[in-house]
Amino acid sequence: MIATAAQLTGPQQAVLVQPAEIGPPGPGEVLVRMQACGICHSDVFVSSLPQLPLVPLTLGHEGIGVVVEAGSGVANVRAGDRVGITYFASSCGECEYCKSGRERLCPKQKNSGYSAHGALTGHAVVSAQQLIKVPAQLDAVQAAPLCCAGWTAYGALQNAALQEGQTVAIFGFGGLGNYALQFALRQKLRPIVCDVSEEKLESARALGAAATFPSDGAGRRILIEAGGAHAAIVFTGSGPAIDQAFRSLKRAGTMVLVGLGAGDFALPVTEAIQKAIRIQASYLGTRQDLETIFRLASEDPIQIPVNPRTLDEVPATLQELKAGKIQGRAVVTF
Repeated sequence: MIATAAQLTGPQQAVLVQPAEIGPPGPGEVLVRMQACGICHSDVFVSSLPQLPLVPLTLGHEGIGVVVEAGSGVANVRAGDRVGITYFASSCGECEYCKSGRERLCPKQKNSGYSAHGALTGHAVVSAQQLIKVPAQLDAVQAAPLCCAGWTAYGALQNAALQEGQTVAIFGFGGLGNYALQFALRQKLRPIVCDVSEEKLESARALGAAATFPSDGAGRRILIEAGGAHAAIVFTGSGPAIDQAFRSLKRAGTMVLVGLGAGDFALPVTEAIQKAIRIQASYLGTRQDLETIFRLASEDPIQIPVNPRTLDEVPATLQELKAGKIQGRAVVTF
């Protein structure tokens, strides 16, 4: 069948909305009729890469849809099931990471919208291995960003390993930061938000942030005015943000790196050692984390500002996202 898809035509080339041949699902695959798909900053990052494992490439990894047909060997989902498509498409199932419940670290993994075709299309053929069932009562538009932004934010908080009442500084209040704030409040933590945008800081205060600071000089202000952070989660790849996050930490604090960046950043090793700072990178979350998120969202809505888009608007939306002009998440509906 032919489906319309938002495709990257080559490394660092234009994203075009064009017809794409969608074959029947093969062994271990399913055909999914898409309901909604978020547009993530990772889509921008993939579009900027000088090399890609698959072109043309259908982007998108925050998808909600309904299984239309299952290929042979599929046992975990069936036609009629509502599923979530994430960046983590499949793993080998045999390596030390897969066998220890850390499948997302599998060196042979396939990724939706990178090494496997993604969900920014009316119909998608995807691996069934890592699909997550989505409660019927969840709105597709609100549920779609949970497949990456919500999952990643929750996983970062888990990696911070905080206890009730402790302070977490959130650097970058886009979609991920928004989710992190809501999860932190649900876990009875004390969240502080830092961002370059006063409008975003105002939104954070309205949601219940214990304090907000403009990013410039935030680290020292958090230490002096807020008593320091037990953990700082950085949802941007900005070097200055990483620096401020490091400087905001109490002794024995944890810095969690989440945002993708093109460059490297140097940290003061002596100070890190003297303060016993832990530096933790965070990639997605566990399968159980995402199942928990969907359950929590079905019981008590987890919502962020959504910018509705059509599939034809994907190329322009990616440029808006790159320029930092979108607050919350952009979500395509089908």
